[in-house]
Amino acid sequence: MSDGRADVAGGAGDIPTGTMDAGPAAGHVAGGVPGGAPGAGGRASSAAVTGRGRLRAPVFEMGLKGYTYGAEAVRLAVAADRLAADLGVTIVFDPQHVDIPAVARETGHILVFAQHMDPVTVGRGAGYVLPEALREAGAVGTLLNHAEHRLTLADIASTIRRAQELGMLTVVCADSPEEAAAVAMLGPDVVLAEPPDLIATDRSAATEIPWFVERAAELVRRVDPGILVMCGAGVRTPEDAARMIRLGVDGTGSTSAILKADDPIAAMTAMIEAVHAAWNERTHAA
Repeated sequence: MSDGRADVAGGAGDIPTGTMDAGPAAGHVAGGVPGGAPGAGGRASSAAVTGRGRLRAPVFEMGLKGYTYGAEAVRLAVAADRLAADLGVTIVFDPQHVDIPAVARETGHILVFAQHMDPVTVGRGAGYVLPEALREAGAVGTLLNHAEHRLTLADIASTIRRAQELGMLTVVCADSPEEAAAVAMLGPDVVLAEPPDLIATDRSAATEIPWFVERAAELVRRVDPGILVMCGAGVRTPEDAARMIRLGVDGTGSTSAILKADDPIAAMTAMIEAVHAAWNERTHAA
């Protein structure tokens, strides 16, 4: 970790089974609502608290990146909202920041997330993404540390703390099982492990390196079994999505395969239905 980024080296033997002290973020369990007043680790947004109560497996993350925006993003969000209501799958939907208000107004079942936010407070900070502004716009959470927008571990920790102060959820990305475990020590709600080399390819991590998926789930749950574990990268077909669930994670997601399809809504529907079916098979078998 010589450059300070969240690229943790070492094997499973280097991962402690406890939770690292990262301030108010430490020891968080997904679904828990710490007490206290807003600004001191308490909850300040009824919308965010509602989102927290709806964050449960299985989860499908529909990240728009910069592929879709404006009216098309809202159209996709409305379709995702129907699927979330009909199937009971938690859909994390992260549009462009400027589209959050429109998406939030037109939906009621998906969890509207920002693609990124910064750990700044109200006041100075030109050009940074203010957590309070995102919450006011309708976001209930944020994605952090995507392979296309990497953060240091210190920034991840401080942003998780800011999210918790405002009652916002966090999905934090990691590029290896070991990094997933290190991120889990910071107390996010969800860890999303994705091997960067497979992102936006036609090679699914579930097929190419299934050990990666299983290991990420094992190491994160060793740190905190209350944190949901997702895995992605190269998820292009419904079978890819279903295979991820069968390998033991709580969710998956897709971007380019859906948004570059001839019919994005049909592609998204097929993947989310596959996640729903695979989850039911897995839980009923247990």
